[in-house]
Amino acid sequence: MTDTTRASGRDREPTRRAVIVAGGATAVALALGGALAVDASADDDTTADTCYKLTSETVEGPYYIDADKLRRDVTEDQDGIPLTLTLKVIDAETCEPLRNAAVDIWHCNAVGVYSGYEVSGSGGGGGPAPTGAPTGAPTGTPTGTPTRTPPTGGPGGPGGGGGGHQEPTDDSRYLRGTWRTDGHGRVTFRTVFPGWYQGRCVHIHVKVHVDGTWTDAGYEGGHACHTGQLFFDETSVLLTEDVEPYSTNTTPRTTLDQDTIYPGNGHAGGLLRLKYDRKHIARGVRARLTLGVAPDETHDGT
Repeated sequence: MTDTTRASGRDREPTRRAVIVAGGATAVALALGGALAVDASADDDTTADTCYKLTSETVEGPYYIDADKLRRDVTEDQDGIPLTLTLKVIDAETCEPLRNAAVDIWHCNAVGVYSGYEVSGSGGGGGPAPTGAPTGAPTGTPTGTPTRTPPTGGPGGPGGGGGGHQEPTDDSRYLRGTWRTDGHGRVTFRTVFPGWYQGRCVHIHVKVHVDGTWTDAGYEGGHACHTGQLFFDETSVLLTEDVEPYSTNTTPRTTLDQDTIYPGNGHAGGLLRLKYDRKHIARGVRARLTLGVAPDETHDGT
């Protein structure tokens, strides 16, 4: 992992690994009222029954971009339901919080498009279908042998969450960001509720980097001890379908149960704990989860 970066810009907002030492994460105040969808667990996930569970590792997917934006608000100009995401990172063996870890998140926008890959459309493989059919028929027999396997949709190809890394096609970087955990192992991001694309349920990608050194130049060295994905329950996703711009997404949606990446083991598998107004989800959603990681191991998701 190449981690040396430097701050730039009027406010010297650092890029990716160059960190500003900030006093705690700033939570976003959301107007929550009515019937709330509230997880029944306590605010602190790290109880005796759960703190020794490792959070499931998953594939990195093709759309990770290293060394970009270090920030807590990743929204930029993207429309969508406001989402406040709070993660707590702990050592799954000792239950101690991991301080000063670097946490990356990245996800598609409300209509399924990833920044850096806008030319690929919805999820790289879930863009609008062709509107016309070709006329005529092929008039010859193909010769030669294909030199590589063509890309496919679904979890193993451009339309899914698996497959090998793809090089970015443009300079957009919305809905991507990195920040450091505080003294309690917590980090909070402000973003929007993700949309969906071909072959995948609604999700957010996450990486946790540890054992690096914070210097005046940035974050140097270290390794990724966790690569995972965060998931949303079907109740919340169904409510978003009537909210613009999610309602304009015509790509067939893969449900949580149909998804081949979600491990199906609840919160240990990345299923977020959500709080929102069932009647007015457009007002915003709060999501949180404790990530149990093995800091001495390397899990880069490749």
